[in-house]
Amino acid sequence: MNVQTVMANHRLQHQLAAQYVLGTLRGGARRRFESWLQTEAGLRHLVRQWESHLLPMAEIAPAVAPSPQVWEHIRQRIGLEQVKQEVTPDRWRFWRDLRQDLAFWRGLGLVSTAAVMILLSVLLSTLEREPTGPVSGHYVATLTDDKAQAIALITGDKQRGELVVRMVSAQTIRPDQSLELWSISKEGKVHSLGLIASAGQATLRMPDHMRTQEQAVLAISLEPKGGSSNPEKPSGPILFKGQWLLI
Repeated sequence: MNVQTVMANHRLQHQLAAQYVLGTLRGGARRRFESWLQTEAGLRHLVRQWESHLLPMAEIAPAVAPSPQVWEHIRQRIGLEQVKQEVTPDRWRFWRDLRQDLAFWRGLGLVSTAAVMILLSVLLSTLEREPTGPVSGHYVATLTDDKAQAIALITGDKQRGELVVRMVSAQTIRPDQSLELWSISKEGKVHSLGLIASAGQATLRMPDHMRTQEQAVLAISLEPKGGSSNPEKPSGPILFKGQWLLI
């Protein structure tokens, strides 16, 4: 694979950029991609896009407890067993403290959590297929709050006419309230896409206007039970929003 092949394939560019940010692009492939970043401004832009989607999600990913095998592999890689008898136990206090350091293991878990989420929700469906024509209608939006924390990941398939909403962080709302998803076109037209759950995952129909008009932003508002009475205007505050991007 050369840079000319990559730059002629929009979907492949996104796949490589996403894998680069996730850290799953390794070895020679990673070094080759980094060399292309030096000369291709388009690739650098895609990397920044994927960083903006993935990094906020990593900030709120739940801590993952490491398995005993993880610690054992660390011991083997640093040769701890070989020098164990040559030092006093206190010399290894740092490693014992590290083992109990929740922040360290939280950071270790963030990478795998974000990787699994994105690979399953965005990339996995395209990795095994070679594009046969123009880029098809696959979209993604990461909706964040006013603190730039990722709350929801939304993917869209234009061919299937589906929107999949995944709440990365569960929200607490009152029984008399609902969360409503909205699209905002580049011309400023606002449309309700339907009510969504405060936790978990839901699949919505992609309305016709999203197939024929370019959307700029998706947003979630807090509404009275049942949603806004006006399908073209939220009645409650906008809680989360994010750009609607073609991938």
